[in-house]
Amino acid sequence: MGFLRDLKGKLKGLGDHHDHHGGHGASSSSDAPPEWTPAPEISHHWGKWNEAPDEEYQAGEDFCNQYPPWAPRLLPSDIVDRINNEGCKVWGIQHPTTPRFVGEVHNTSDTKGGPSVTTVSTGAACKDVCLLSDLPILGGLYEVQGKQGIYFEVLIQKMSGFIAVGTACRPYPEWRMPGWNRLSAGWHLDDLRKFFEDPDGGRDYVDESVVSRVSVGDTIGCGYEFATGNLFYTYNGLRLPNAFTGVYLPRTKHDVFAAIGVEGECQFQVNFGGELFRWKEGNEWAWRVEGHVGRLTGTSGSHGDDELPAYTG
Repeated sequence: MGFLRDLKGKLKGLGDHHDHHGGHGASSSSDAPPEWTPAPEISHHWGKWNEAPDEEYQAGEDFCNQYPPWAPRLLPSDIVDRINNEGCKVWGIQHPTTPRFVGEVHNTSDTKGGPSVTTVSTGAACKDVCLLSDLPILGGLYEVQGKQGIYFEVLIQKMSGFIAVGTACRPYPEWRMPGWNRLSAGWHLDDLRKFFEDPDGGRDYVDESVVSRVSVGDTIGCGYEFATGNLFYTYNGLRLPNAFTGVYLPRTKHDVFAAIGVEGECQFQVNFGGELFRWKEGNEWAWRVEGHVGRLTGTSGSHGDDELPAYTG
């Protein structure tokens, strides 16, 4: 790979602490939220990362420098009404506009009485692309309402290419896998390494005795705890250790979306709760994504709609 990326990887290891934006330094306040710290695992320099051209890496850096993260936004009233009526089935995957994506996205809302999960299929000609949920799974302007966190699952039906599962904030460079750039996390299912704002090869996540490979028929879940900023994964219903701690904090600063990276011929289903999760705890109300939208943060009525940015309906 290019000299710039090698140098970036070496410099990355010099700091002892990183905040949740990946910057150096630790807060001295005892009231500050927990910070994201680099994992103790060895950082690697091969895997899917090694296939990404240097120009795409630089384009991703330029994109993030040019387009700052969106501030949290209000959901349109018609979407809130749909969530109240239909629950988690309102969530889906936004169809990308880039010609890199060769495939189809079928959301639950595409046909009445259809399946309760989103199905994505891609062809062999599909290049690296990051698919985001059409609605945030974590809305910064909304109260957690006593909930513990949010959770979704991905069922692998075909993986002749590559799949990564994680989260990201908009705008995100759609040609970059989740976890490679700003405010994004990903578990890459080819080499089973985890990434958070990490363009330098990723880090080992779980021991091979727990997960040695991901195959067709496996279900990968991704969850986030509001109180701690813990982001974790599940494998066929088994909760794995926390992948990252102290990310997306303070929570009110971010709208966070489900993010799934795909390349090559693949097929998978994304379940936001329309069907039972394999991780049984995720079926409890404390983890249901639809319960996290409705009441704005702060005291009721303290925000005026004209003061807050909104997603267009």
